[in-house]
Amino acid sequence: MTPRKLFVTTALPYANGKFHIGHIMEYIQADIWVRHQRMGGHDVAFVCADDVHGAAITIAAEKAGKTPQDFVAGIAAGRQEYLDGFHISFDNWHSTDAPENHELAKTIYLALKEHGLIAVRSVRQFFDPVKNMFLADRYIKGTCPKCGAKDQYGDNCEVCGAVYAPTDLVDPYSALSGARPELRDSDHYFLTWSDPRCVAFMQKWANEPGHVQVEVLNKIREWLEKDEGGEGGLNDWDISRDAPYFGIEIPGAPGKYFYVWLDAPIGYLASLKNYLGRKGVDYESYMKDPALEQYHFIGKDIITFHTLFWPAMLYFSGRKTPDAVFVHGHLTVGGEKMSKSRGTGLDPLKYLSLGMNPEWLRYYLAGKLNARNEDLDFNPEDFMARVNSDLVGKYVNIASRAVKFVPGGKLMAGDTARFASAKLVESVRALYEAREFAKALREVMAFADEVNLRFDGAAPWKLVKEGKQAEAAAVCSECIEAFKVMTACLKPVLPALAAQAEAFLKCAPLDWGTAATPLGEGHQVGEYKHLMQRVDMKLLDALFEPPAEEPSPQPSPASGRGSEPGGEEIAPEITIDDFFKVDMRIAQVVECQAVEGSTKLLQLTLDAGEGRHRNVFSGIASAYKPEELVGKFVVLAANLAPRKMKFGVSEGMVLSASHGDEKASPGIFVLSAWPGAQPGMRVR
Repeated sequence: MTPRKLFVTTALPYANGKFHIGHIMEYIQADIWVRHQRMGGHDVAFVCADDVHGAAITIAAEKAGKTPQDFVAGIAAGRQEYLDGFHISFDNWHSTDAPENHELAKTIYLALKEHGLIAVRSVRQFFDPVKNMFLADRYIKGTCPKCGAKDQYGDNCEVCGAVYAPTDLVDPYSALSGARPELRDSDHYFLTWSDPRCVAFMQKWANEPGHVQVEVLNKIREWLEKDEGGEGGLNDWDISRDAPYFGIEIPGAPGKYFYVWLDAPIGYLASLKNYLGRKGVDYESYMKDPALEQYHFIGKDIITFHTLFWPAMLYFSGRKTPDAVFVHGHLTVGGEKMSKSRGTGLDPLKYLSLGMNPEWLRYYLAGKLNARNEDLDFNPEDFMARVNSDLVGKYVNIASRAVKFVPGGKLMAGDTARFASAKLVESVRALYEAREFAKALREVMAFADEVNLRFDGAAPWKLVKEGKQAEAAAVCSECIEAFKVMTACLKPVLPALAAQAEAFLKCAPLDWGTAATPLGEGHQVGEYKHLMQRVDMKLLDALFEPPAEEPSPQPSPASGRGSEPGGEEIAPEITIDDFFKVDMRIAQVVECQAVEGSTKLLQLTLDAGEGRHRNVFSGIASAYKPEELVGKFVVLAANLAPRKMKFGVSEGMVLSASHGDEKASPGIFVLSAWPGAQPGMRVR
């Protein structure tokens, strides 16, 4: 079979922070598929890059006291720790601010312009006179024109769900400076997606078999098709932003820059070009090869850009369009959206720092991934059970038990056809190709069950006692041959474990061509060394333990103790709307008790006038005995999201006062209400 030529990417992460578990899940999914392709002898270029442009980067850099370039360089410097830690095998990691991306973005834009797909229109939008910049919707706030809710964003209300234009806001203000923005006109550049040529192409590309999943196609049709009244369909896309802006300047338009989403996907091509250049391969020739296949792995929140805009940009600029865009869902923990404060956040770096095996996570996620756009759930108990049962109890267990009955580690002739190894390899290989990873792993584990049944049924320890050492060795040689087949089938998911197993088996690196080929009679395997530890629940408890609250800032030695009120500076100025975001209520302490296993916490049962009681943990045990608080009226921050702690769920926070310097603090003082206050009264 002629080797395939594949160009594979994952979505570019925005360079305003560290990787989160959603990034890692996507990279693992793509990495498994890429490793599968490489095991088939195919030529794969697997690349990605940091998405570094845009107003959000400019603002984050300004807050950090850095230039945008220095800010994103600092983010980029931390990427490799994650990639190496989880065995992600990218061939290249680049940046959208690289020369290749500047060049390609401008070239593609000019080609689209030549096709008559660029229009210039005057746009009236808000301008911050303090920051001296036009404001994106996310940086404009005000009162919702529909329900009157304050402090809502410039494009939608989080209270009533209304969608509107920023100019519809009542009493708008800049989220960056607090100033009242001014309406000003500016020329903007648009990609005219409403052009019939574009609509026709997008419909054709999306409907071609294999380009997108069925559920994704259904969503695309909603965006493309107009209703009976002629409403709906794609609007033209504003692709320009005004200076100051960290990005790529539009050719022939001084002071105008490409909107970050225009140049971001072009970063795929730029990273590939950089990679090929370092290998001495001509980029243009590579891309023009009709045998080249192009694939993108993305999350479901960026479907529009990748399944409509991106193929059209490529097509109308005379470039190859993707062969497929593979869309996956989101990752939840215990059925809940991830939240660090609630103890439902899965921090990839914390996972690694605890010494947890990265291949535990690779296996667990692969065991849930399929070819559909579906959400995945991480359940700690299920995680431990699957890893310990499948990888340790079934797969690794075969090698550790069988090798004991093979004298000198030299394999004997056995019935290697017993387990239908070739059939397993063929099936698993096809499932990897179809991205049905969960099904592939189920087949491998079903095979492992057969092998373990063969071992237990033969009872080699009894055969040895009966003087049938050769028979025992033959059975166990069969099991080791089967272990080798399973190793090959698991290799895309567990590359490090497979490498250890290959060392034990003393075989060449396994691929799909050699996966089902027996090692053969007389083959010498090595000394068995333990291949994988079991998951300990204590590690999972530590992984999901909520972060400790940030300590209060300490006064500098030079300033002298107490130079700031209460030992710390007054917090940055806020508006009255910010203050009212915190719903503070009077609550009565119904019960209070010490928390076993904690020297800092008390567990309070509170009546906040809701017709039910709340459970709240408070770090005030050093200042109060439980019986001192029962019956007292305290101030409760009532609208905090519930927080999952080691000892239970805390449904709010009791307010207290203390000095910023714990050493100088005379103690902790719980805020209480004067006589006459009743549970449920709001503190204003």
